[in-house]
Amino acid sequence: MWPFGTKRTHRADAVITGAGSGIGAAFARELAHRGGRVVCSDIDLGAAQAIAEEIGTSALPVQCDVADVDAVYRLAEEAQSWFGGAPTLVINNAGVGAGGAVIGDSALSDWEWVLNINLWGPIHGCHVFAPILREARRPAGIINVASAAAFGAAPGMAAYNVSKAGTLSLSETLAAELAGTGINVTVLCPTFVKTNIVSSGRIPEETTQLADRLMRLTGFSPERVARTCLDTLDRGGLYCMPNPEARIGWGIKRFTPTVYTRAAGLATRVTT
Repeated sequence: MWPFGTKRTHRADAVITGAGSGIGAAFARELAHRGGRVVCSDIDLGAAQAIAEEIGTSALPVQCDVADVDAVYRLAEEAQSWFGGAPTLVINNAGVGAGGAVIGDSALSDWEWVLNINLWGPIHGCHVFAPILREARRPAGIINVASAAAFGAAPGMAAYNVSKAGTLSLSETLAAELAGTGINVTVLCPTFVKTNIVSSGRIPEETTQLADRLMRLTGFSPERVARTCLDTLDRGGLYCMPNPEARIGWGIKRFTPTVYTRAAGLATRVTT
């Protein structure tokens, strides 16, 4: 057993997917601030390079499409070569947004696009990196970025909800499998964060405008979310729900799931 108080996010050798913007970029900056080295991977190499250049010599930009497991294997190889060994922290953050249509009306192509990135991305990341971290036999961490949508079940967001619910289950399962190995797993479940996920996703204009308003009014900054999540990992916490409404919703859903689901449906109709 490794010491419980080991701070895995300080002086970490970290690999971050989706590091070109939003929460991923905030993770990269914060980990560098904590004295670490970061591999900033993104499907948009230019975005990854911009963040790496901002951080300096302690960052390496790498292009990676997380939906392609071979690309994730190449990411692992580049990271180990640059670090001179296994990373100590892996953050499966890359994700996209979609919504605005009910089940049966939403295009199956949107389902495939969302699940390939939001669910298969973390699956590929855990599949490739978990054995590497186990074999290194030293304190390490894995963060999977999900969402309060993992348990929120808001109507009109089925593909996104399913992708995040799968990521939540993946994280819980991995945490159980890694218990006692010195590798902590944390799953991040925020509500609104001030990023570009809404404007860059496959979301109708009306829904985008509503989400933008809610994000401006109630959203946390990516920097605040990243700091909170890293501190949660250092404490050994499995769940990180930085927004108070996420914690409240999680509690209500666990104890009164039927009432919660009906209320979510009614609230959505009133809002729209």
